[in-house]
Amino acid sequence: MDMTQLQYAMALQAVPNIGDITAKKLIHYCGSPEAVFKASKRSLYTISGIGSVTVKNLQSSKAMALAEKELTFNQKHNINAFYFEETGYPYRLKHCIDGPIVLFQIGAIIWNKFPVISIVGTRQLTAYGERQCRRLVEALSVFNPIVVSGYAYGTDITAHKAALDCNLQTVGCMAQGLQNTYPANHKKYRPKLEAHGGFVTDFWSTSEFKPSNFIRRNRLIAGLSEATVVIESAEKGGSLITADLAFGYNREVFALPGRVNDPHSIGCLNLIKIKKAHLLSIPEDLPYILNWDLKIHSNSDSPKAHKSLDGDEKRIYEFLKKAGKSHLDFIASDCNMTTSKVAYLLLNLELKGVLRPIPGNVFELL
Repeated sequence: MDMTQLQYAMALQAVPNIGDITAKKLIHYCGSPEAVFKASKRSLYTISGIGSVTVKNLQSSKAMALAEKELTFNQKHNINAFYFEETGYPYRLKHCIDGPIVLFQIGAIIWNKFPVISIVGTRQLTAYGERQCRRLVEALSVFNPIVVSGYAYGTDITAHKAALDCNLQTVGCMAQGLQNTYPANHKKYRPKLEAHGGFVTDFWSTSEFKPSNFIRRNRLIAGLSEATVVIESAEKGGSLITADLAFGYNREVFALPGRVNDPHSIGCLNLIKIKKAHLLSIPEDLPYILNWDLKIHSNSDSPKAHKSLDGDEKRIYEFLKKAGKSHLDFIASDCNMTTSKVAYLLLNLELKGVLRPIPGNVFELL
């Protein structure tokens, strides 16, 4: 989209009392953002939900002036803007009814080539939650997913750092203009994150920073991904709002179970109880339910794949690396494990993209 057309699209964002749903309705009816501003009063009045105040605001030149100023700011700060009908706009967000008509992005994000998951949870993350969050990201790293979160304390920053440790793309969804960093002491992570992913928002540089921004930000976290994982949550919290939004977008939701009397797990347990979330007992539950293609995204010889294996899995991996194809019974015998345990471990390794089964209870590395 050229700069003039982008300016018209951004101007729609600046018109008071026009949200993304109404903006898309206007664009659909008129044909383009430019056509919306050039439409006659009579034609605008024929659109359901459009009244005299909105028509008056659309006839004003103020929104175009504000959009021009914001475009100049974006160019100065290397912020990219994507219109929702452009190719560069994230594919999954495009299918959300309230997805922003213009998304602002900074960094080196490669959308639409990799699976995308969102990881959210409490800011008061426990040691258990941190371990499970890192374990999840490490196990999923063989699929090269983009890890999306909110860049806040606790779960968010743990997910971002775990993704960076696994050399994965990670994206922070911001509740303000991209020239700002919140919380301020997370500024030290920005250079690395922008080099291996980046940040997105639909807030302008001039947007007021207020608590309600986080709810609007959460729809990006839910809408960008095919699945949202809640690591830990109290009975109420922002991560549950994100889970509700993801559920409403008809995306998969996962929740990590915890002790029934642990206040940090009540939110997750409730999501599982009311069947809004799948129970995530092991990391491999997620690619299994999402039916991720192991052959496309995995590589059993990669350091990331090997790093995600535990002790017994590594023994089987090393055995098959030397033996090549082998029967279940021989694997159990040589690794000194029961066949039932080996069968369970082989399933985990298959889900991690490390090996594949062959007819006759035979297995080989990919």
